[in-house]
Amino acid sequence: MTATLPAAERTAAAASRTMSAAGWGTVRTVLRVHRAALVLWGLLVAALTGGAVWITELTERAVRAEQASCERAGHDLCDIAVGWVGYDGPITWIGMSTGGVSVAVAAFAGGALIGRELDGGTARLAWTQGVTPTRWLTAKLAVPALAVTLGVTVLVLVFRWAWAVDRPPIYADWWSLEAYAARGPVAVAHALCALAVGTLAGLLLRRSLPALGVSVAAMLGLTTLLTSYRDSLWPTVTVTSATEIPSFPENSWEVESGTLAGGRPATGLDASVCDRPDVSLERCWDDLGVTGHYVRFHPESHYWPLQLVESGIVLAVAALATTAAFLLLRRRTATSGG
Repeated sequence: MTATLPAAERTAAAASRTMSAAGWGTVRTVLRVHRAALVLWGLLVAALTGGAVWITELTERAVRAEQASCERAGHDLCDIAVGWVGYDGPITWIGMSTGGVSVAVAAFAGGALIGRELDGGTARLAWTQGVTPTRWLTAKLAVPALAVTLGVTVLVLVFRWAWAVDRPPIYADWWSLEAYAARGPVAVAHALCALAVGTLAGLLLRRSLPALGVSVAAMLGLTTLLTSYRDSLWPTVTVTSATEIPSFPENSWEVESGTLAGGRPATGLDASVCDRPDVSLERCWDDLGVTGHYVRFHPESHYWPLQLVESGIVLAVAALATTAAFLLLRRRTATSGG
């Protein structure tokens, strides 16, 4: 017994070193195979970051000065002709690019990361070289997940900085499509979800082009769905008034407004017919049965609750897609003997 114990320990240590070497070897293989995509991703992050810094540090002051000169000269549309073209347009494009990264990640994951290797047989070859399918998929997901998380986090932080520097001439609101995702964790969550969804699509279809198309369509569908119901992810604030259309704080996201009849929102009632100079406003409202007005809105303080709830939903979808991908791979490799 005493003679065999050291041998068993040596065997276990050797097996552990072999598994560790195989794991690092798989990671190196992923880095080597997809180095072009990783370099391209790094260049994209650098370009968007550099663009935001350039515009904010070097362009913003010149745009403000030119816009002030335009207004002093009495010209019309100075905001559009100068502010939007010189500053808001480029910085908004950077924000939309940051928020839309998930579509590119989904295309890469479905088409190149998984679909192409299953389509060409590269994955099955790796499985015959001492790399288990589970370890192969883990490495395939871990490397791009780290790159995507770091890259999108940098883009979000830079865009938040560019957005907040002395409130530059940006005309998009905090809830707008141009800025909402790019200023918070929603962008990172969507990118990671795209990676998981693309991976699942690649495993399901096992062909690069169909997997690419399905991955992009799935992420566009998810993004569109969440955007449509984003205002419902956190309770709104409602203000009412019996005599006038109520006001609400500046920089708030107005979700809905209308008239009240009997203390409830009056659907189908158009109170705008009373907005005529020849009509008594109060009497017209009484004739229509209007008892007040209401506005539902999200104040700017709801930005982070909305961001965190949406991020949680998207990450839950990512976790489900990742789990489904591993289960599918295990089932297929078990039945095929791979």
